[in-house]
Amino acid sequence: MHAAPERTILVASPRGFCAGVSYAIEIVDLVLERYGPPVYVRHEIVHNRYVVEKLRAQGARFVDDLAHVPLGSLLIFSAHGVAPGVREEAQARQLRVVDATCPLVTKVHLQVLKYAREDYEILLIGHRGHVEVDGTLGHAPERIHLIETVDDVARVAVRDPARLAIVTQTTLSVDDTRGIVDAIRQRFPQVRTQTKDDICYATQNRQQAVKALARRSGLVLVIGSPTSSNANRLVEVARNAGAPARLIDDAGDIDPGWLEGVQTVGLTAGASTPETLVQGTIARLQALGLTAVCDLQTTEENVTFPLPRELRAERMSELS
Repeated sequence: MHAAPERTILVASPRGFCAGVSYAIEIVDLVLERYGPPVYVRHEIVHNRYVVEKLRAQGARFVDDLAHVPLGSLLIFSAHGVAPGVREEAQARQLRVVDATCPLVTKVHLQVLKYAREDYEILLIGHRGHVEVDGTLGHAPERIHLIETVDDVARVAVRDPARLAIVTQTTLSVDDTRGIVDAIRQRFPQVRTQTKDDICYATQNRQQAVKALARRSGLVLVIGSPTSSNANRLVEVARNAGAPARLIDDAGDIDPGWLEGVQTVGLTAGASTPETLVQGTIARLQALGLTAVCDLQTTEENVTFPLPRELRAERMSELS
């Protein structure tokens, strides 16, 4: 009599925190350690409930409106970036600002400003209302058209098709964005595009990894908060690759019924999700009968970002 084959958890690598998220969280931790609470953060530092609640317990206060920040206080801009108007408001309120904007988002902002200076209209591919998109729109609102779907491409009215450029929200689905860019190129053959994709390296790597998971799994679980754009895109990518997929905040969201008849569960995490939630989910799945754990590595990541200048300067002065 043959023993039943072992049920497996297939864990994606890379997964979880990207360099931009690690950078932003390290900044909040350092500022809290150095100056003590309260420290104000505009918007959630990253889109993950666990991370936000942990930092809130340490003394971070998350605000969407700078009117709620006392004059002269310390303020951190979140990883998603802000519009120039927010920086001006912070200056008017005499706030001491530390910028935790992901450098890859800053790169998009600088590209928008360059295109605007060169008299281009800009097609911004992204999701309306997302905080990153709001920040990018604010850099040249009179020149940017927001494009969410292929249908938007057919409707957009531009002044001069020969003076048109594309930028992209950094956390989108690579596949969906490719379809929109193709539609733009078809309608506006002279459009300028970046030599390198705006979609960040970590978003692309995690999407490639989840495609590999989907090919080998009866169910894919993506750990991430519902507000996380990149985590939601991972669910979409897994489903488009042919696997049932679900977004979970943490191990407590798992319904044992999902696992009935499933031999292999693929597991990954959005770029704002800490590794502790991954390990907790693995433990929960093992308790539910998936005893084997295997890594599925699709690429290696070694990207890091240096701290903002003001924190580096203070660190050097402390060491001198």
